[in-house]
Amino acid sequence: MGLFDKKYCDICGEKIGLLGNRKLEDGNLCKNCAKQLSPWFSDRRGSTVEEIKQQLADREANREKVAAFRITRTLGENTRVLLDEDAGRFMVTSARRLEEANPDVLDFADVTGCRMDVNESRTELKHPGPDGKQVSYNPPRYEYSYDIDVIISVNNPYFNEMRFRLNPSSIQIDTSSGRVFGSANRPDPERSMEYRNYCRMAEEIIQALTQVREQVRETAAAAAAPKTAVTCPYCGATTTPDASGCCEFCGGAVNG
Repeated sequence: MGLFDKKYCDICGEKIGLLGNRKLEDGNLCKNCAKQLSPWFSDRRGSTVEEIKQQLADREANREKVAAFRITRTLGENTRVLLDEDAGRFMVTSARRLEEANPDVLDFADVTGCRMDVNESRTELKHPGPDGKQVSYNPPRYEYSYDIDVIISVNNPYFNEMRFRLNPSSIQIDTSSGRVFGSANRPDPERSMEYRNYCRMAEEIIQALTQVREQVRETAAAAAAPKTAVTCPYCGATTTPDASGCCEFCGGAVNG
């Protein structure tokens, strides 16, 4: 086939326009179908047509989870972590219309880790020299910028991490005035209120997801633990308490 031969999407069958093809391992994908994939998914080129079809089917089923999602807690400002603590689920999204955006809904048990990543970049500041060209200060001066990312590691068939930035624009620390917040070579970003606020936001997300993950694991471990028979203080029967800790015969609360 030639470079400009007509191509058709192996998912929906529609003709793919010029520059609209998204290559798969064994086929082609149109941009409209590609938009429906998870935003956290990054291995399109290494995926087969059948794998993409399965993901799109799962993404369609995800809409029911989004419709049933009841937000009990919101963490973050722009990209937010939304918790449904009653259902034991969460999502990460910047969308305001959730049913339209269809963000991935995950279980608390899917979380395998959570951490913060601080990215620092440095730009040298210069000033016009005698000939009008930009020259360095002596000693050199720099503007530092910081970005705060949160990385949630998850157990999911289509992606293993959800990385997102908390601050909508880089946090700038300008040292042009000679006020260096830390050492002579580098400022101390902790003296920036904006920097501290986003770090606290990241820590709150990490703490929340770590806590709910541990709660799920403790509940699962307790459910899997062998039950011990005790004597019911109400009816006197030898009973193995149910999941609620009640006597299987009279329903009374058993301490055992």
